[in-house]
Amino acid sequence: MEAILLVGGQGTRLRPLTISTPKPLLPTAGVPFLAHQLARARAAGVTRIVFATSYRAEMFAASFGEHCYDVDLVYVTEDEPLGTGGAIRNAAAALTGGPDEPVLVLNGDILSGHDVAAQVALHEKTDAAVTLHLTEVDDPTRFGCVPTDEHGRVTAFLEKTPHPVTNRINAGCYIFRRSVIDAIPADEVVSVERETFPGMIAAGETVMGYPEQAYWLDVGTPEAFVRGSCDVVLGKLDTGALPAQPGPRLVLDRASVSQHAKVFGGTTVGTAAVVEEGATVEGSVLFDDAVVANGATVRNSVVGRGARVGSGAVLDSVILGDAAIVGPGNELCCGLRIWPGIQLPPTAVRFSTDT
Repeated sequence: MEAILLVGGQGTRLRPLTISTPKPLLPTAGVPFLAHQLARARAAGVTRIVFATSYRAEMFAASFGEHCYDVDLVYVTEDEPLGTGGAIRNAAAALTGGPDEPVLVLNGDILSGHDVAAQVALHEKTDAAVTLHLTEVDDPTRFGCVPTDEHGRVTAFLEKTPHPVTNRINAGCYIFRRSVIDAIPADEVVSVERETFPGMIAAGETVMGYPEQAYWLDVGTPEAFVRGSCDVVLGKLDTGALPAQPGPRLVLDRASVSQHAKVFGGTTVGTAAVVEEGATVEGSVLFDDAVVANGATVRNSVVGRGARVGSGAVLDSVILGDAAIVGPGNELCCGLRIWPGIQLPPTAVRFSTDT
C-alpha cells in the first residue's frame, strides 16, 4: 500500500521550536516525530510514502533519505500552500497505484495507536470512496465533528462547529480510493475538511467512519508535544521507533545525568545534554546539548538545543528556545516561551505569560 504524508505546515503553535525546524521533524522520544509515523505505517503494510512538503521542504529528505524503516520515500513540494486537499492532489502525482487502489493519508502532527489495517479492511469491505478514522474527545469544538448513521456511514462533516452534535471527531487518518484523489482539482487551494468531504457526502458517495478509541494525540501545541514525547518514552504508545526500552526516562548517547539528579516522568535527555547534581527534570524534553544546572527544576517543559537552565532556576510548562539561557534564580511558568538566543540574567523574580 502507498501513503501520502502531509507535512507542509509551519507549526506556528509550536514556535519558537519550529523557527528552524518543521514540526514533524522535532525530536520526539529520541527521534524525529515522523519516525514514529513511518514505523507504524510500515507495520500496517505501507511500503511507499509520498511526503507532501512545503515549509523547509529540503530538511525532510536530509533527515530520512530515500528509504527508511523499510519504506521507500518520495518527496513532492508545493510552491505555494494548497490546503489539505490541494496538497493530497499535488502529492498524488508521485503515486504508482491504479484508480481503485487504497491510499493511506496521514497528517504529520498526529500520534495514533489505532489499527490502520482494520481501517483499510473496512474501507475495502464497504467499497468506500473514503474511510475516516474517528475518535472521541471531551471537547469536540476544537476539531471536525463527524456524525455517522447506524451503518457507520458519515452523514455530515462539521469543521470546528461551536455546537457539535457528537463528540466523535475526525482523527486525521484517511483511506482514499485513488480515483477520488484524482478528482480533486489540481493546482488549486482545496480543503478536504471544508470542501471535499462535505461535497462527497452531499453527492451521496460512500464516506465511511472507522471509530476506534486507541491512543490518539494532536501534538500541535507545546503541552501536547511534551506529553506525546513522554507518553512514547513511558510506553503508553508503542510506535516501534523508540530507540530504547520504555521506562521513566530516555537518555541518549553522550548525555550526562548525575546520579544525584532526579529525571523521570518520560523525560528525554538529548544527545550530549547534561543534567547536573541536585537537578530535577520531570516529564520534559531536553534537546541535544541542553544543560540543566545543579539544583534547577524543569517540569513539563522543552529545553532547546544548546539552551541552559541556571542553578536553582525553575521552569514549569515553559518552552526554552535553542541556545537560550535562563540565569540562576529565575522562575518561569505557565506557558512562557523564550525565543532562541535570549539570555535572562540571574534574578529572584517569577516570570509567567502574565508578566
